[in-house]
Amino acid sequence: MQVFKFGGASIKNAKGVKNLISVLQKTGYKNTLIVVSAMGKTTNTLELVVKNYFENKKDLQSSLQEVKKYHIEILLDLFDSENHEAFKKVNAFFDELNVLLKTNKSPDYNFVYDQVIGFGELISTTIISTYLNAVGFNNNWVDARNHIKTDNYYRRANVNWEGTQSLIHSNLDTSSLNITQGFLGSDANNFTTTLGREGSDYTAAIYAYCLNAESVTIWKDVPGVLNADPRYFENAQLLNQISYREAIELAFYGASVIHPKTLQPLQRKEIPLHVKSFLKPDSEGTQIGKNVTLEPMIPCFIVKKNQVLISLSSLDFSYIVEENISAIFKLLHQYKMKVDVIQNSAISFSVCIDNIYNNLEKLLQHLKAKFKVSCYNNVSLYTIRHYNQHAINEIESGKTVLLKQLTPETVQLVTK
Repeated sequence: MQVFKFGGASIKNAKGVKNLISVLQKTGYKNTLIVVSAMGKTTNTLELVVKNYFENKKDLQSSLQEVKKYHIEILLDLFDSENHEAFKKVNAFFDELNVLLKTNKSPDYNFVYDQVIGFGELISTTIISTYLNAVGFNNNWVDARNHIKTDNYYRRANVNWEGTQSLIHSNLDTSSLNITQGFLGSDANNFTTTLGREGSDYTAAIYAYCLNAESVTIWKDVPGVLNADPRYFENAQLLNQISYREAIELAFYGASVIHPKTLQPLQRKEIPLHVKSFLKPDSEGTQIGKNVTLEPMIPCFIVKKNQVLISLSSLDFSYIVEENISAIFKLLHQYKMKVDVIQNSAISFSVCIDNIYNNLEKLLQHLKAKFKVSCYNNVSLYTIRHYNQHAINEIESGKTVLLKQLTPETVQLVTK
């Protein structure tokens, strides 16, 4: 078995869908499972649909029509007639989504988010599967929600590995070409759950682990894993090979090319991960595996924007000790804050967080009852692995450094 994952950028239009076929022709597709993300920026546009559902009902239908129009245009470029079954299948999903938005009774934003956002992947895989069949690539469309079982931690669900493994083993025909959705699972009540933004990589790893796959290949719009995101850094270089450990470190710190949870199941079974360009499928890309060193050995830069830095100090200048730190982390967990950096001294404690669930104001009110609180919004967190002084100077230039933390291999800076 081999597992391929195609991201949204690779299938953002009809040309991308046809290029997917070109990749399959060059690499072979026997005993292959394809995991696909939503097309282009569909997840972003569906996030606007959810936002309008809760905050701006008058624009709800227009935002939904934008999503539909985008997919219909791709269908028109792929199929000769609007009578083709692909149009009926896609329209049926939009009908289902409309019914959901009209009948939903839940006030839980995170629950509604997962029920709505998953339609991006359901539609993209339906379009691609139908087109593949139409041009002679016989395949099975697989609903990942019937395989990947999770808890009900909506928007960042945790996988039930035992249940998932059992369902995949008993329900997936591994002798055929299969296509399924990244990012999606379902809870015990069969409501849709998601595995976190960019979670399609993780889906590929889950299937690979359960199927004892030979390899996983993630097809990207970049040559492989780079030492920096070219959107934010100039002169990014290709990393030819990385160890699992190094890749896990980079993903943990926020390297966007790999989902943070992707590497752990692959490492457990020593399944190699390849990151390649869907534009140049014959190129080597990056290989991630066991007992390989970083090549070339150069600084690796990661930036996470729109972070929040909270600095706390005791009201009476008493020490910030274990009891205080325990209480702080209990609140961070309660309000679902993702912690990226912590730093503490005798009478102060600083934490850089990702306010994914928009609970910042509630958290701050709670903290102000016990501490003196300073809060910096919209800060950037830079991480440099295998740093040198030149790399640090490059990041610090022209910025205000609010927090700096060094270990032998990694430096992290919070800047404004």
